[in-house]
Amino acid sequence: MTEIRWLEAFVAVAEELHFGRAAVRLHTSQSPLSQTIRKLEADLGTRLFERNTRSVALTPAGYALLPRAYRVLQEMRLAREAAQTEVAGIRGKIRIGFSGAVNHLTLPPLTRALRRRYPDIELDLTSRVRTADGLASVANGTLDLAFVGFPETPVPSVTARLVAREEIGAVLPLDHPLARERSIPLQSLAGDDFISPPMDGSSSMTEVLLASCMAAGFRPRVVQELSDPYMVLTFVAAGVGVTLMSSGIANIIPSGATYVALEDPQHYMNHAIAWSSENDSAVLAAVLAVVEEIFPDPLD
Repeated sequence: MTEIRWLEAFVAVAEELHFGRAAVRLHTSQSPLSQTIRKLEADLGTRLFERNTRSVALTPAGYALLPRAYRVLQEMRLAREAAQTEVAGIRGKIRIGFSGAVNHLTLPPLTRALRRRYPDIELDLTSRVRTADGLASVANGTLDLAFVGFPETPVPSVTARLVAREEIGAVLPLDHPLARERSIPLQSLAGDDFISPPMDGSSSMTEVLLASCMAAGFRPRVVQELSDPYMVLTFVAAGVGVTLMSSGIANIIPSGATYVALEDPQHYMNHAIAWSSENDSAVLAAVLAVVEEIFPDPLD
């Protein structure tokens, strides 16, 4: 068990790259955490972190250890969960990642159904998880389930299931010349400034925004990138620019902005749930059965 705690400490520091934040996360203080890392390094005979007074970085050995540490901790969690299930039925923890506002129509039905059906399953929810991060996290075992944009390219060991398909529309400030229209051609926004989720390839909504605009004959002029979808809407309401979003957000737009449908050709946001095909958790299996029940295939 001592060595398992060493790995837990290593993973926390590796993810935070900050001993103070990792100590808070582990409910300990920085000095014992540093001692634990030194013990692990001594046991392995190599340094795992390059650290000075201003920064912490993984060494090549640290990078090599991290995915293996994830797997060991995942196996320990599954073993504990399996033993408990044999005694008391389905119980344990399910770690679910979601992006935020764009999941307000999909996350609540799942959490309500799980609390009703399996009150002994603990829900550990992580917000602001973009698609790329969600897929990576279920692959390495740090999340059991993630709400993501449906991946166009398969990810090794990751399974994704479509749970919703929503039309894409424009979100405009109320004082925008087109804000009172029932629908508009996307081309009419070619001269506007755009607010966007991050443009680093991590967000499916960004990919849909870019693909829709390019299909309409222009590249959007992005003046602000924000990771929180609701903050994107807030910046539109503040008049900073316009954006594209899936139709499900129409009822949660802040005052100062409005949702306007786009004329054909229509584009869609495909919402999915992703999990690792290598995760044989009984809790995950029970949750996926509930997913099948409450989310009929939107393409049927």
